[in-house]
Amino acid sequence: MSLVNYIDAAQQYFDDLVIKATDDELFAGGYLRGHFDLAVGYAQVEELNLEVDELNETVEKSLVKAYRNGELNEEDKALVVRLWDEVKALA
Repeated sequence: MSLVNYIDAAQQYFDDLVIKATDDELFAGGYLRGHFDLAVGYAQVEELNLEVDELNETVEKSLVKAYRNGELNEEDKALVVRLWDEVKALA
């Protein structure tokens, strides 16, 4: 899958959460989308030609840093991890 198609699929996944997700999943999805969008935006601004795996690695580094900073409680972290696995499976 191309990077553009992956980004489109991920954005659609996040949009679909609004319709079907619980409140907690919506929070986790919004949180994850922020990290994902930041990585995509950075790549666009820096004109990086990333592969899907490289984008995912950037997102994961951002998430790990956030976890280490204590930004999420364990329940929210578990939801973010589950949703992130679902997003990565889109590739």
